[in-house]
Amino acid sequence: MKKILVTGCNGQLGRAIQKEYGNSVEFIRTDMAEVEGAIILDISDLDAVRKVCADTNPDVIINCAAFTNVDGCEEREEVAYQANAVGPKNLAIVAKENGIKLIHISTDYVFPGDGSRPYVETDTPNPVSAYGRTKYAGEKFVQENCDTFFILRTAWLYGDGKNFVKTMLNAAKTHDEVSVVCDQLGTPTSAVELSKMIHFLEGTDKYGIYHATCEGDTNWAEFTETFYKKCNINTKVNHVTSEEYAAINPAAANRPKYSILENAHLKEITNEFSMANWEDALDYYLANMPE
Repeated sequence: MKKILVTGCNGQLGRAIQKEYGNSVEFIRTDMAEVEGAIILDISDLDAVRKVCADTNPDVIINCAAFTNVDGCEEREEVAYQANAVGPKNLAIVAKENGIKLIHISTDYVFPGDGSRPYVETDTPNPVSAYGRTKYAGEKFVQENCDTFFILRTAWLYGDGKNFVKTMLNAAKTHDEVSVVCDQLGTPTSAVELSKMIHFLEGTDKYGIYHATCEGDTNWAEFTETFYKKCNINTKVNHVTSEEYAAINPAAANRPKYSILENAHLKEITNEFSMANWEDALDYYLANMPE
């Protein structure tokens, strides 16, 4: 049976991947924190990565581990660099040493967010935040140290765990109105859909960089209005600009205003698989949302 080592196994994507594969593979579950049935692994420790891979002999590594707190990255960039750059570098080194496929999850934040058309995989990254800089460094390390890699850039991810949808649904329980940014464009992407794309690519040798978001686009305010309507919630959504929101809720990091990614590489290699439209993926999530 194929063995897949998942880092960050208890996060939204880690959980979704395990559900996607079910019992068809043997999972080696790892996480920074203590999680029942998982190996504690700090991917910024090369010796630790080597030992876990030597002990478990995986065929595939899926790296879901990251420091994703965008403002926290701004305030602790060196810590973020260890998780988002050094960690992927170590996984890439060990993957090459042992002939392991590596699937690494990256982000729309590698781009500056000042575009006017969807970003494609061949566009040059130019991050404007510590989170984006450290994630881009991780991408480059993976490319430099491994040959059998997939880098998947995703955006606006939500799944089983703390996420924007749950936060805003909870806010509606105690607020008659909420203020949400309306000038940041992107594509809400469910962890379920991303895990399907990971599963599809993992079975191929079409290595390289891929954009991996649901189809279509929206902004945060319209996204909120959409799931409020689907859940029959009457809380009013006030559309505010990024500047207006920042005046009320100051943030350390810059957020990209234009984060629409085009899954161009995926469409080039196959017509057998495509990501769902974001509204269809949202419907599935709301119908199956964990407590």
